[in-house]
Amino acid sequence: MTITNINILIVIVGLTLGLFLGYYLRKMWGRRKVDSAEKQVQEIVVNAQKEAEALKKESAIQARDETLKTRAAFERETRAERQELKNFERRLLNREENLERKLDLLEKKDAELAKRERAVVSREQSADEKDKKYNQMLAEAREKLEKLAGITANEAKKILLESMEGAARLEAQKIAKKIEEEAREQAERNARRIIALATQKYSGDYAAEKMVSVVNLPNEDMKGRIIGREGRNIRALESLTGVDLIIDDTPEAVVLSAHSPMRREIARRSLEKLIQDGRIHPGRIEEVVDKTEKEIEAAIVEDGERAAFDLGVHGLHGELVKLLGKLKFRTSYAQNIYQHSMEVAFISGIMASELGLDTKLARRVGLLHDIGKAVDHEVEGSHAEIGMELAQKYGEKKDVVEAVRTHHDDEPSTIFGILVQAADTLSAARPGARREMYEAYIKRLEDLEKIASTFQGVEKCYTIQAGREIRVIVESQKISDEASHNLARELAHRIEGELTYPGQIKVTVIRENRAVEYAK
Repeated sequence: MTITNINILIVIVGLTLGLFLGYYLRKMWGRRKVDSAEKQVQEIVVNAQKEAEALKKESAIQARDETLKTRAAFERETRAERQELKNFERRLLNREENLERKLDLLEKKDAELAKRERAVVSREQSADEKDKKYNQMLAEAREKLEKLAGITANEAKKILLESMEGAARLEAQKIAKKIEEEAREQAERNARRIIALATQKYSGDYAAEKMVSVVNLPNEDMKGRIIGREGRNIRALESLTGVDLIIDDTPEAVVLSAHSPMRREIARRSLEKLIQDGRIHPGRIEEVVDKTEKEIEAAIVEDGERAAFDLGVHGLHGELVKLLGKLKFRTSYAQNIYQHSMEVAFISGIMASELGLDTKLARRVGLLHDIGKAVDHEVEGSHAEIGMELAQKYGEKKDVVEAVRTHHDDEPSTIFGILVQAADTLSAARPGARREMYEAYIKRLEDLEKIASTFQGVEKCYTIQAGREIRVIVESQKISDEASHNLARELAHRIEGELTYPGQIKVTVIRENRAVEYAK
């Protein structure tokens, strides 16, 4: 064998021995590892058994504790329920005792009620017997009275009721008259306060129509110019004229609102001039308003002079002429006072000429009769009293002063006062003067007479003073003096409740006795 083969053989033998030795060593190491693992498993099992026994003991202890706690709680609940049952039983016993006592009381009351019922039945029987005896005695007494009086009981009752009714009605009428007089006195004290309060709260269609004016604008841009920067133009115009300018969504229009027609007219003319001129600023506004006020004052004087000239009334004081012109800006129930005064003057002059009186004086009184209305919103008192003071102040004659003062009185003290009162009524109450339809006017007159004729005892009725007064003539045999007052009051109430009319309606009831004899 060669050396190479020997070396190879040695290598193979070495490898074989190495493999065998490695296998043996790995086997020994694996066995040793298995033994170690088995020991660990045994230790784990032993430890697990120990822990299980400890947990078992701990669980047994906890279970025993829970059982003890549950038993204690159960015993407490049982004791509480037992105590509650004892209390309930005690209450039941108390209720039972109370029911027994109430039952005893009810039995006693029942026996007492039965006893009282027997007594009541006995009394009813006795009362029935007495009632029968009383009715029998009453019937016998009534028969005797009827024989003695010669009339039946029903007839006597009727006579008694009629006499009592008449006396009661008469007494009621006296009381009503007294109450009416007291109410009239009280009304005089309360009238001013009530009227002022009603005027303050009232804001109906009439105020909406008669207290605003509308100024048309050439375009919508003019509204901004009227308002001005930060509203300075509109504030200047409002403060100078005393008028409220309402600039709203109304296309190409501005609304002027004020109680004074004169201030509203000044504002309207001034605004129209400013719009036409195109220069709108506070300085220009002040200049235009001042100029317009002077124009209005001149126009007022001119209107007063025209009225006096047309009526032939000369020698009027300048202030009276100016006040006459101011009446053009005053209205009453939509009737212009300026035109109304001229109409009253013409009618007064015509009636005076027919009666052979001083025509010029009658026209003078008619023209000045409402002069107080030019300043009645500035001075306290009625327009008649204010007019009298003005006429007296500016040198008018006594007849003119007295006629102006009494033109609304029931009985004017002078013939010219009567003339002016009649002319004033004709001018104010004629159909169409105060925007009242002719058909409604005629119907109101018919309704007045129709309502008055429905009352018992009314013989005739007439509507006079263009519907401002109704006169009722009654039969004196059926209506007494006291009853006539009651009739007037009831008729006035019926008119107030059923009719609608301007101003007021005077109700006059006339009762007269006529004695007629014939000489043969």
